[in-house]
Amino acid sequence: MSATDPGHIVDPRAFQDELLGWYDRHARALPWRIAPGSGERPDPYRIWLSEVMLQQTVVKAVIPYFEAFTSRWPTVEALAAAPDADILEAWAGLGYYARARNLIACARDVAALGGFPGTEAELRTLPGLGAYTAAAIAAIAFGQPATVVDGNIERVMARLFEVDTPLPAGKKILRAHAATLTPDQRPGDYAQALMDLGATVCRPKAALCLTCPVARLCKARGRDPERLPIKLPKAKKPERQGVAFWLECGGAVLLVRREDSGLLGGMRALPASGFTESGADRGDGAPVKADWQDTGHRVSHGFTHFNLTLTVLRAERPDRANLQGEWVPIAELDKAGLPTLFKKVVRAVRDSR
Repeated sequence: MSATDPGHIVDPRAFQDELLGWYDRHARALPWRIAPGSGERPDPYRIWLSEVMLQQTVVKAVIPYFEAFTSRWPTVEALAAAPDADILEAWAGLGYYARARNLIACARDVAALGGFPGTEAELRTLPGLGAYTAAAIAAIAFGQPATVVDGNIERVMARLFEVDTPLPAGKKILRAHAATLTPDQRPGDYAQALMDLGATVCRPKAALCLTCPVARLCKARGRDPERLPIKLPKAKKPERQGVAFWLECGGAVLLVRREDSGLLGGMRALPASGFTESGADRGDGAPVKADWQDTGHRVSHGFTHFNLTLTVLRAERPDRANLQGEWVPIAELDKAGLPTLFKKVVRAVRDSR
């Protein structure tokens, strides 16, 4: 069927009523969410923090980070006042570290404003808040009738209207369909209901069409709904090479703070060089001249736009003088707030000792 076929019309009121009725009974209990019907007002700080963490990350992985952040920094003002290094180390392992830098900048902007702005347009002006995140905060935290479209909701719309235009070109069509259904009443619950529907019922595979609350309205039902949305094959990621330097002295290892800009900006890390398609010479970028030995370890990690393989070199030093960085006992490296890439290096070297 053509994505522009006008023959399938979804009654917005019927869709909203059936979806919200299902949500009232089956809403997921999440630490940032207010249960439907509770009468409580959502905390914009908790909604914002959860939405930033959930960008390109699954709910299960986010929950412990969210709980740790809100326990340590219960308000946006507390987060805004925290040192960058503390926030980056608390974020370590969650990935996509540009989000953490935007999180810091946004928290400080919001604190300076005296609180979160309440409209989608104003939220879009804050660091790190794109169309989806701004709409989600506006709808959930402030009850604004914003059209919220994430990957789960795109899938629901693609099947509901049987849109066969491949992504990403089909995104505009799916958003237009979603906008026709966005309610004025309970927009926050509605947005979360759509998210839950996509996550638990209208799943990428093994969709639970028999228990779907809006199945009777879905055009793709019984017509192989799992083929939708159609996605074009992803381009193969480029392969990059680099070197990580494990410099040891008296049972401790040298760590450095990466430059604020660029990959893993501001994070604690082992000294490293390369990260290019051609890699780096083994001595290039080493923190000190030494008898660097190849450990034999090759540590691979996937980033958003490329895959990286690090060669791990090791050397020992009799003293800690005249070196920038900090010496961390090997036994305490797990608590050092290293990003996942360097956690892998630590595990590789330490497990082979």
